Formats: sequence, C-alpha cells, structure tokens
Amino acid sequence: TTAAETTAAETTAEETTTAEETTEAADSEAKEVLSYDEYVAADLDSEVTVETYVQAKQSWWEDKATVYTQDQDGAYFVYNMACSEADYELLTPGTKILVTGYGEVEIIDATFQIEDDGDTFIAEPLDVTEMLGSDELIDHQNQLVSFKGMTVEAAGKDADGKDVAFLYNWDGSGSDGDDLYFNVSYNGETYTFTVESYLCDNSTDVYKAVTSLEIGQTVDMEGFLY
Repeated sequence: TTAAETTAAETTAEETTTAEETTEAADSEAKEVLSYDEYVAADLDSEVTVETYVQAKQSWWEDKATVYTQDQDGAYFVYNMACSEADYELLTPGTKILVTGYGEVEIIDATFQIEDDGDTFIAEPLDVTEMLGSDELIDHQNQLVSFKGMTVEAAGKDADGKDVAFLYNWDGSGSDGDDLYFNVSYNGETYTFTVESYLCDNSTDVYKAVTSLEIGQTVDMEGFLY
C-alpha cells in the first residue's frame, strides 16, 4: 500500500465518520412529538411539538395565522403561527399538521408543516352542557363543544326599560357591529355568552342568529371552548 492510498483511505473513513455524526446530531435535534396528556403536563411556556388536525381558522394577518386544531384526545389553540397566505389557504378542516411552539393554554410563536399522508380528522362537537359551572369544563379547553337545551333569558333592558334578549357590548352601550352579550339558563343557573364581533361580525350567520333571539326560546349552541 502506498502512502497516498493510505491517506485516501483515512480521509474516506474520516468523511464517513463525520457524515454519521452529522446524521446523529440531526436526529437528536428532531422534535419529540407529545401526546395530548404530555402536552398538558408540560411546563408552562416550554417548547412543545404536537401532531394535530385543523378544525377551523380564526384569522390570518401579516404572515401569521391563528387556528383551532384538535386530535382524538384533545385540542390545541395555535395563536400567531408563522404562515404565508398561500399556506393559510391549504389549512382546510381535517388537514394534519406538525406544530412546534410555546405554551399550554395556547401555543404561541409557532411554526408548522403540513403532513400530507392521507390521514385526516374532523372532531364531532362534545356536549358539555352538564359540565357548565364545574371544574371539569376546563379539561376540554379549545375543543369543539355544544350546549344543548339552553333557555334564553333577559340580557338587560333597552332605553325604554323593556327586557331584551341581547346587548351590544356588556352594558348595552354599543350598536350594530359591536360585540354581542346574551344570557341563557340551564337547570336554574344563568350563563353569559359573548359573540366577539372581530371574529363573527354582523355579516355572519352567528351574529344574525343572536340578534334574532327571543326571551324564553330554547336554543342549542356550538363553538370552540375558550
């Protein structure tokens, strides 16, 4: 064996070792995907990575998206996730995404990638009516939920002193286009619900439905538990 051949063999071995080390380093940097229970148990504001499915989109602005997501075990509200407008259009209900960010009540400053493996999931609303007023309700935060058999109560009075089924703003100081506040009762307890106009403005079916409420009506409602 010549000196040149020996040097070449050593160089090849070094390159192979370096390549293996680089691969191992890349693998070690791969994010651990947490189950929902592990996500809930993570330290507040720690970095988390979850695999989840888009259920609905809240907003997109300046290359940041806010999205409601859920898997079979729980839900994740992803706030201000880095996202181009083109990618935002791809986030249709059921789309599977891998999300890395910080938080626990919500995931903030996140990045994501779409996992186009044919796996999709659309959550059915969870009936949480019997959990109203209980500590159990928070266990289902961010999930798509329903409240059934609720009775519309007076939210306040109008300028003439007449009971009304909803108010513009919490104190009735607003007008069409502002947030809506309304009261519903179940099993003798009354609860206040809000339609935030920046999410559902006065052109939406949700907003119009609330402004059509009548005291004494029985209603079912669906929404994301915030």
